[in-house]
Amino acid sequence: MDESPSHMKRKQPEENSEGKEDAPAQDSLSKKRNLSRTCVHEVAVPSRYSASKDESVHGTLLDPIFNGKRAKTYPFKLDPFQEVSVACLERNESVLVSAHTSAGKTAVAEYVIAMAFRDKQRVLYTSPLKALSNQKYRELSQEFSDVGLMTGDVTISPNASCLVMTTEILRGMLYRGSEVLKEVAWVIFDEIHYMKDRERGVVWEESIIFLPPAIKMIFLSATMSNATEFAEWICNIHKQPCHVVYTDFRPTPLQHYVFPVGGSGLYLVVDENEQFREDNFLKLQDTFVKQNLADGNNSGNGRARFAKGGTASGGSDIYKIVKMIMERKFQPVIIFCFSRRECEEHAMSMSKLDFNTQEEKEVVDQVFKNAILCLNEEDRCLPAIEQMLPLLLRGIAVHHSGLLPMVKELVELLFQEGLVKALFATETFAMGLNMPAKTVVFTSVKKWDGDSHRCIGSGEYIQMSGRAGRRGKDERGICIIMVDEKMEMNILKDMVLGKPAPLVSTFRLSYYSILNLLSRAEGQLTAEHVIRNSFHQFQYEKALPDIGKKVSKLEEEAAVLDASGEAEITEYHKLQLEMAQVEKKMMAEMMRPERVLYFLQSGRLVKIREGGTDWGWGVVVHVVKKPLAALGSLPAALASSRGSSYIVDTLLHCSFGSNDNGSRPKQRPPRPGEKGEMHVVPVELPLISALSKLRIAVPSDLRPTESRQSVLLAVQELEKRFQQGFPKLNPMKDMGIEEPEVVELVNQIEELEQKLLSHPLHKSQDENQIRNFHRKSELNHEIQQLKFKMRDSQLQKFRVELRNRSRVLKKLGHIDADGVVQLKGRAACLIDTGDELLVTELMFNGTFNDLDHHQVAALASCFIPGDKSGKIDVPALLVKPLQQLQDSARRIAEIQRECGLEVHVEEYVEAAVRPYLMNVIHLWSEGKSFQVVTEETDILEGSIVRLVRRLDEFLNQLKSAAHAVGEADLENKFATASGSLRRGIMFANSLYL
Repeated sequence: MDESPSHMKRKQPEENSEGKEDAPAQDSLSKKRNLSRTCVHEVAVPSRYSASKDESVHGTLLDPIFNGKRAKTYPFKLDPFQEVSVACLERNESVLVSAHTSAGKTAVAEYVIAMAFRDKQRVLYTSPLKALSNQKYRELSQEFSDVGLMTGDVTISPNASCLVMTTEILRGMLYRGSEVLKEVAWVIFDEIHYMKDRERGVVWEESIIFLPPAIKMIFLSATMSNATEFAEWICNIHKQPCHVVYTDFRPTPLQHYVFPVGGSGLYLVVDENEQFREDNFLKLQDTFVKQNLADGNNSGNGRARFAKGGTASGGSDIYKIVKMIMERKFQPVIIFCFSRRECEEHAMSMSKLDFNTQEEKEVVDQVFKNAILCLNEEDRCLPAIEQMLPLLLRGIAVHHSGLLPMVKELVELLFQEGLVKALFATETFAMGLNMPAKTVVFTSVKKWDGDSHRCIGSGEYIQMSGRAGRRGKDERGICIIMVDEKMEMNILKDMVLGKPAPLVSTFRLSYYSILNLLSRAEGQLTAEHVIRNSFHQFQYEKALPDIGKKVSKLEEEAAVLDASGEAEITEYHKLQLEMAQVEKKMMAEMMRPERVLYFLQSGRLVKIREGGTDWGWGVVVHVVKKPLAALGSLPAALASSRGSSYIVDTLLHCSFGSNDNGSRPKQRPPRPGEKGEMHVVPVELPLISALSKLRIAVPSDLRPTESRQSVLLAVQELEKRFQQGFPKLNPMKDMGIEEPEVVELVNQIEELEQKLLSHPLHKSQDENQIRNFHRKSELNHEIQQLKFKMRDSQLQKFRVELRNRSRVLKKLGHIDADGVVQLKGRAACLIDTGDELLVTELMFNGTFNDLDHHQVAALASCFIPGDKSGKIDVPALLVKPLQQLQDSARRIAEIQRECGLEVHVEEYVEAAVRPYLMNVIHLWSEGKSFQVVTEETDILEGSIVRLVRRLDEFLNQLKSAAHAVGEADLENKFATASGSLRRGIMFANSLYL
């Protein structure tokens, strides 16, 4: 960064702070609420910035106030954070508002819209999802008259003064230099914390970087721990002040209870003053001890609960909790489940409960009938719609991404009107529009994240628990956590009282971005500019001074260490390194599957090393053959860079730390003195660094914690017996390997062992001298690593990647040798819904030419990401085109590898080509009914509708691409394919519009 922003800070005074000593005694809840009504205001200011504002009206940068006529008034008194935000906006300066769900961020967004209307300017409101954009459009339309909507599906009043849109639409406008932007004064980025989304976070970063400096921004975010860093980035790239208004204030305080599955009663673990109640936690732990004693050796109840995350007896437990909530008048309640199937099962198990009066039932029935009027006669009788009415009439509902959009919206509207009292929802309900409840229930503290079952992180818990407590209605919100096994106190504490997650950049280079930037290579719109100005690069450079300080500290420590007799020690150290290298080669030979699999029986002790992390000795449970793609890249599985088709499920001593984004618990070996737990971890074969001769007995059921801990005790007992280290398998004597290269390695190891044993230092008494030398070697190594990190700029890494991606584009004919965008590149520039390289390949190699429009729609569906299915039914006429698509994907993956990019060919093909709904799309395009097409797949109705709508968007992008390169026949074919989809329930109007 050429200019670092200066940074100021103040704390907003507490409300009602005058005369505190004379105030009458209040209960602890109201005291807490008064003390909490505070906010922190900070501002990042570019160097040499001077604000020409009338201080009597606007205050100062450090202390903004507003004494002028307001653009909008409210029927309630604004909270301190809202007052400060309004003052910053009236200064015409960018603001990041970071506050809990339901704290009132929307009031700030409405103020900036009112300001734009007053000043005859335009304002854009962006949200991460189409569904949220629809909801926000409805909400703003009720408040303001001149509001429009632009998503991939719908365009309403595109010339309105306030335009609601998805962030993808904004990025497209910026790339294409839309005229609209010349009239825009403000852009509101809602849910900006979505920027850390791995797939789509880059859309936010690019949009922010490309916005003209004249446009001011307002960012609305859930609480995050590095809001100041984000504001400094905005200040740095746009050379304008950016304020941070941060509050921890919850309008309605929360109480957090734990319900032990299979037990009875609730235990208050965190009260409304955010105090952890250790006494209650210990009582809770006692209930599990009693349950285990009651279960005895029975493998039934306790183990079933552990295996199914509470669902074995959870149904009755959830029934019990919901019934109790209704009896105590704690409704409405949101019950968060971590799978769509669980949501539906739990809702259906409430058949004996009815929460609506006769009058409410009549209203629900009327709303339901009005809602389905927008559907065709035949679609109104669909099971997915008919099955919902009996539940809704009783005040019970389900909300997840697999529901039909109309049903989901109906549930939201009824919930907002208080006609749904118990809502079973997945965590997606926790983001977006303000739909609070009095009570929130978590059916489990563990969720499946695509790779492993893990505890939910504090960031996720904050987001979901934030739905509890309705402002102005409830004195306090209630959170009930269902726990199905004994839990470490710190894990629960970190989850409930943990800090909000920091916002971490997920910036990446895409071919779509590179081509768009090359086609508009004018002024600052270049890939180099984007990389240099990314939040990713900013965060990296901000960390450099700390790295420099650490290097100086380590160099000082190395300088004072006495390392006399260094030559002798160096020689000894060199022998040790040589020995380690030869042993590594030996392990590589021993670990070849055909040699080692026979010896990896259950109970075998194996040593695991992952990069620089030594996991120590673990115990083999069993070995499975899996494709690499099944592992993913998350810490739940230990994967090596070399890859392996064999996974060794290994019991390892683990602890849990927090990952960079603060939300994903990460397994790691316990630190000295830290209490860990044995867990079964999938380990790739190449990470085994030693095989012991020893084997121990492994319990048949490893689900109970006690079973796994008994294995840990057995390993620790063996370590006491074998203080010189566990005896290792000999490749020749024990494994019977007789190949010459292995025999040679065994001889080398024996020779080096002799040299080490006969070395004077081996039996030297001067341990201090050796220890000093080793420490000095470690320090020098660490210093070199840190210096390399300082030199190895992220900017340089992205430049190398940019060069490699440009080589791919040249090889595929998208750009010429001078980087000028060619015909193929002009087509790819317009496609961001599917794989732009792959689809342009099909357009230009003639694959689409021989297909009719139904087949075009079916083949194009392979590009749209969505749910997987075990049922793949490819229409006969599309078998060959599908093969051409997979061959093209394989070729593109191989070209990317040749050009220096890390691409796993088969993984790329699997991710790029998704043939799960080809038959469904083909039948729908031909005019079959929704009932017929849904019977052809196990994918849920809502997921099908979502995919078809994205497919329609994709086909329209292909139509534009064909038009751009003068392919009139293809353009017509894509338009006809799109038209064949746009009917019936798939494109039923949103209830919000």
